[in-house]
Amino acid sequence: MPRLSFAPVLAIALLCAPVMFPAPVLAQEATAPSPILQMRADDVAGVMRQERDARDVFGPQFLAEVPPETFAQIVTQVTAQFGDFIGVERIEQTGTYSATIYLRFENAIGSGPLTLDPTPPNKVAGLILSSFVPIDDDLAKVRADLEKLPGTVSAYFGPLDRASPGAVPALAIDPDGPLAVGSTFKLYVLSALARSIALGEHSWGDVVPLDRRSFPSGKMHLWPEGSPVTLHTLAMQMVTISDNTATDVLFHMLGREAVEAEMRASGHATPQMMTPMLSTLELFALKGSPGNRRKYLAADQAGKRFILADFEDDVGGNPDEITPPRFSQPTAIDTIEWFASTGDLAGIMARLIALDDPTARQILAVAPAMPPSLVDDWAYVGYKGGSEPGVLNLTWVLQDRDGDWHLLALSWNDPDAPLDHSKMELIAQRLIRLAP
Repeated sequence: MPRLSFAPVLAIALLCAPVMFPAPVLAQEATAPSPILQMRADDVAGVMRQERDARDVFGPQFLAEVPPETFAQIVTQVTAQFGDFIGVERIEQTGTYSATIYLRFENAIGSGPLTLDPTPPNKVAGLILSSFVPIDDDLAKVRADLEKLPGTVSAYFGPLDRASPGAVPALAIDPDGPLAVGSTFKLYVLSALARSIALGEHSWGDVVPLDRRSFPSGKMHLWPEGSPVTLHTLAMQMVTISDNTATDVLFHMLGREAVEAEMRASGHATPQMMTPMLSTLELFALKGSPGNRRKYLAADQAGKRFILADFEDDVGGNPDEITPPRFSQPTAIDTIEWFASTGDLAGIMARLIALDDPTARQILAVAPAMPPSLVDDWAYVGYKGGSEPGVLNLTWVLQDRDGDWHLLALSWNDPDAPLDHSKMELIAQRLIRLAP
């Protein structure tokens, strides 16, 4: 028999009377849960956010006792008491198909047993949150959580114009330290495109052929060769789903030097780390070939540009001509990458919001990567992030109700191991909730 979700009797009672809670207990180091338990925990979070259908996540017996409508009502009750749902804090495996799940809400962490059907596809058979521990969060705790992450972290949350009088960030951890940022470099491509359009060289409605491909992320590598696509569609795909093929089409149309010029114009503090700027396919090729990577890194600037020109002659935009990296572990993240500090990211975001044409800002706002309740707290939210094994960046530009602009940028690099993205994403949401 399924267990009732979220202890609804308890949730209802909490709405009616004050309850004394135990003090939070610090989590002990635990073995990573099995992939199926982690996946189902994430699926539960998706149902709570109304991003997944409960019928795809919960087993038939569970749904017979807790139909999707009832589940949604219980979530409403719990969030009314404890604030908006943020995400999965952690799970601690207790058996092959069982775990204790910890779900983070705005003002509490709810925990309890999660059980799966042992028969594939291993849908959720039981879920009950029997304990809710209030959270007393503050910036010092967020800083401590960031600083204890393995590898290197850079963070900034404060005024977008860091040089403005009285600009004091709520949080800053090595904000001028350049780190690998992955696909966040696509902000430079977007800004170079928008500047070219502002100069009358192109328009958002211009149609170009899909004349090259890269590897995923994205979907446009599956589109027929030569498909006619507008620049607006390419930019939208590049930003909202980080489409690498769309990026490379724009990158080569604009020209490497034009994107590099935009990077320099934004005030990038270490442009030598970003030149020659690589397309996504070039980055894949260098990461996938240790021999070619060694030759490239040994060359000077002119030599590097010659190698990339030769690559274009031989490969063009055909990923079938290269050996892609496996990308199961961090690969050359300190040498073959796109690098920026959070201060550099403030510079490119400042150029994007300064444009008279709002199109680029509209594109950045399509996929804000935060819960609607947080988006609603701001007049504008724009986002771009990037990741690969060992690399994670999350960057938001935010306008408050008074019209002032802010930046939240978090970068995390670890050359020794893949990263737990959910940890950083959760920290970002905690941080933005602590905004003054």
